[in-house]
Amino acid sequence: MQLTENAIRVLKTRYLLKDEQGNIIETPEELFRRVARTASEPEVLYGGNPREWEERFYELMNNLLFLPNTPMLINAGKEIGQLAACFVLPVDDSMKSIFDSLKNAALILQSGGGTGFSFSRLRPRADLVKSTGGIASGPVSFMRIYNTATEVIKQGGARRGANMGILRIDHPDIIEFIKIKRDEKELTNFNISVAVTDAFMEALKKNTEYDLINPRNNRVTGQLNARDVFKEIVESAWETGDPGLIFIDRINRDNPTPHIGEIESTNPCGEQPLLSFEACVLGSINLSRMVKPDTRFKIQDSSKKNEPSLSAQNTEHRTQINPPSPPFAKGGMGGFSYEIDWELLASVVKISVRFLDNVIDANNYPVPEIEKMHKGNRKIGLGVMGWADILIKLGIRYNSKKAFNLARQAMKFIRDNAREASLGLARERGTFPNFKGSIYDTPEFNAKGGLRNATTTTIAPTGTLSIIAGCSSGIEPIFAIAYKRRVIDTTLYEIHPYFLEVAKNMGFYSAELIEKVSKKGSLIGFKEVPLDVRRLFITAHGVPFKDHIEVQSAFQEFTDNAVSKTINLKQRTTRDDVAKAFVLAYEKGCKGITVFRYGSKRGPLIKFEEGD
Repeated sequence: MQLTENAIRVLKTRYLLKDEQGNIIETPEELFRRVARTASEPEVLYGGNPREWEERFYELMNNLLFLPNTPMLINAGKEIGQLAACFVLPVDDSMKSIFDSLKNAALILQSGGGTGFSFSRLRPRADLVKSTGGIASGPVSFMRIYNTATEVIKQGGARRGANMGILRIDHPDIIEFIKIKRDEKELTNFNISVAVTDAFMEALKKNTEYDLINPRNNRVTGQLNARDVFKEIVESAWETGDPGLIFIDRINRDNPTPHIGEIESTNPCGEQPLLSFEACVLGSINLSRMVKPDTRFKIQDSSKKNEPSLSAQNTEHRTQINPPSPPFAKGGMGGFSYEIDWELLASVVKISVRFLDNVIDANNYPVPEIEKMHKGNRKIGLGVMGWADILIKLGIRYNSKKAFNLARQAMKFIRDNAREASLGLARERGTFPNFKGSIYDTPEFNAKGGLRNATTTTIAPTGTLSIIAGCSSGIEPIFAIAYKRRVIDTTLYEIHPYFLEVAKNMGFYSAELIEKVSKKGSLIGFKEVPLDVRRLFITAHGVPFKDHIEVQSAFQEFTDNAVSKTINLKQRTTRDDVAKAFVLAYEKGCKGITVFRYGSKRGPLIKFEEGD
């Protein structure tokens, strides 16, 4: 295992076991062994060999090919035993429900999970409360209570709590909700999103009014002009990064179990829509390691010293995508060129699906209702990290048509192999209990034995996971060529290793250049760096918002759940551009969108590492 210095620092700070005196008593290898053992134990429930699968799972993680979400890494093998990353809890229009959910949220946050809530069922501010003769205080007031509670809950000393708060666009208190985070002191432990309906988007397009509906009695209480409301959303997002949008009707059209309930909320980073009391376990494949030397450009030993000898169960896609040609005619990355290792990727996908399905049974659930729902639908979310890195290795610019096409092809390949693995598990272990009546209850799937998991794919942000794996986060572009960032209480200094490698191989490396790049962060204006290299190492703020959305849309097309993607905007970005980004995301088939304008008052988004 090759860990970077920053990976070791993060592991020591957050993940490795410590004794009562705070001394580290575990190595990274022992961490992965602990996690692999926990994930393999449920094999006994289905007649499998736990020791055999422990080795396969360990090999996967120890070679940094796949990592599960942070709660799994932290809690596996411990008494707390809570292994899922994301949850959604119901908030019904009663004091009992409101505070029951707050209690359950406290248990989840303490165990390292993140919680999402829709406050759309709560009656609006100043509405009548018949039982007391008083008036309601409205959804935002209860969000403040949840926020305060989150502030005082330590998540096992491992990471701070975060929540997603959602309100429907047709709730009478929507304007108060939209504006709330313009005050920097408000809801600091919440990401917030507006649940936007197709009806609202149609009204926006036609510049007409739309109905506000009181959830207490489902009666129309008034109307607002769609463009006026949209203008307020844009203003808040431009100023603070909040609210984001989730396209709730689109999400429910993809709800795999509509007979069980309607989806109202997502997890804190928006990539996991869930039913009330539902949870999901996430994991991410390190795409930067799904490559092998392309011998068409240079003949050499293609043995993978740092990759496991995983036997591929599906090789039909091996030549489906032609390896793109790199821009470097001589040498390329590290002295040779790469192509995607489709056999390795297929094998990693299938082993990862089994790993995540096992975690559902290994999990120690904080609330009985959550265990029932999670085991009823058995949702898992397998995603990717290292997308920007693999593009660099392949010599493909992040925001090129070639990259967009590869995103669709690669994600389709992952989804198809994940579903094939889920089909195999269903034949071996049975379908998810709520399969009958689901969207998969069709002659086609029934003939194959049904599915084990209601969903299999999700694209998560992978904040600290990508640091451990030594790759770029999620499907994001490189944020900067060189920068420093804070993780927990640690400052990490980073310069992209591939840039260093290319600079040395192509002969333009110098200590002075690296120092200058470190101060600026990007390669803009550095004439001593070849144009092809400057174009290849494009950073987040060099990518136009339309291309950010194109990347998100490409991955969403073949992702069961949703996609976490920050639409990075330059400081000088106009409000009109924010508005265009929101509309474009809807038109492109995304399930939600979050924008962040550099220098806006909120600072960095709460990247609560859901995929971590």
